[in-house]
Amino acid sequence: MVVAGAILGVLGLGFDSEWLGLFGLLVAVGAAGALAAFLLVSERQRDERIGEEIERLSAEHARLSDQLITAEQEERRRLALILHDGAVQSMSGIALMLDAVMAAVEAGRNEEANRILATALEKQRETIRSLRDLSFQLEPVVLRDQGFSPAVRALADQLGMSNRIQIDLDVESAEALSEHAQVAIFQIIREALHQAIRRGPPTRVSVRLAEIAGGSFEAVIADDAPGERRRGSFDAIAERARSLSGRLTVDPGPGGGTTVRIVFPPYRVHR
Repeated sequence: MVVAGAILGVLGLGFDSEWLGLFGLLVAVGAAGALAAFLLVSERQRDERIGEEIERLSAEHARLSDQLITAEQEERRRLALILHDGAVQSMSGIALMLDAVMAAVEAGRNEEANRILATALEKQRETIRSLRDLSFQLEPVVLRDQGFSPAVRALADQLGMSNRIQIDLDVESAEALSEHAQVAIFQIIREALHQAIRRGPPTRVSVRLAEIAGGSFEAVIADDAPGERRRGSFDAIAERARSLSGRLTVDPGPGGGTTVRIVFPPYRVHR
């Protein structure tokens, strides 16, 4: 319309027709005004959409930050409870036993002292084992020193023997992932195994890691634990999956139990 009005205006000037030139000028000015208004509205709508997206992303970031803080607080609470009810109580008991040993030695009751001391030593060994297990759960040294597959096997052997579970592993493909991805996926596997034990316990668990179409990476942990599945119990796994932009799905297994599947985009897990 702007071009058409301008052409009419030029034709009017060329043919000495004032009314045609004036009409063309009015058309061009009106069309230019309408175009400017349209562009202004479009720009304003675009700015509004950008603003809404920024607000949505800010809200999502705040939500994830709150969930991360909550998860960290829960983890600290859990560790404090484990240490208080485990190692701290054991060490307190050992201290009382050693006091009893000293009293027995001073009273000349050597046989009693030896018996109490032997009990204290066994209690100390149990405490060392429990602290070693806790250290392994927090950050297994074998993951850092020997690699991902040995760390997962050590975890599977520990949980399998202590709970009489057969744990099948297919995890060698994770050796090609970044260190950050390996740590996060190891924690996901550990959490999924512990949840299966709490629900069941299961008799069999399979852990499979593999690269899938498009270069994405998939982790599948399937168990036959008969317990009830509660969505809230998988929040810890979901949080760890989100740290790698992973998509979590939790489905009932074909023969009972639960299948946990997480798909990670290639750009978040590969070196």
